[in-house]
Amino acid sequence: MIRLFVGIGFDQDLTARIATLQQGLPGARWIDPANLHLTLRFIGEVDEDLAEEIHHGLAALVEPPFALTLTGLGLFGDRRRAHTLWLGVERSEALSRLAARIDGAVTQAGTSPEPRKFNPHVTLARLKDTPPGRIQDFIDATGHFREEHVAVERFTLFRSILGRQGSQYDALEHYPLG
Repeated sequence: MIRLFVGIGFDQDLTARIATLQQGLPGARWIDPANLHLTLRFIGEVDEDLAEEIHHGLAALVEPPFALTLTGLGLFGDRRRAHTLWLGVERSEALSRLAARIDGAVTQAGTSPEPRKFNPHVTLARLKDTPPGRIQDFIDATGHFREEHVAVERFTLFRSILGRQGSQYDALEHYPLG
């Protein structure tokens, strides 16, 4: 069995800029900068044969390159019990279409449809016992982050390996756009 997801990775320069946000918040377990990405479709545990079918479905997709804008910070959970801090991704028709096409290819390969609505974001940290006031102070101080015109020229099939220090992601295959 192999644990998979499809996402968009970032180049080293953008990763370094995003990583500058990852400091100064107690109770935050920061995501390793090498693992920063935008998830397009979580797949989960599949056997090798299904993984191969998924690969073929993804390889057949044809979509044009486009640009993203990363902006603002947000939370999953409420301010009193937030569990995830994320960097926002502005919605665009091109991004939504790519995510829908990927979901369709993965579903057609034999997985269950994604039950959650696509909510584009880049996870920065997992939070545990982080004081709500500190979260708000952090968002007020760093929430102005904005990176426009992030070129998206490919998407990637990733393997996720769970470990004590968090998940590690390996790029299995890149699929060019255009």
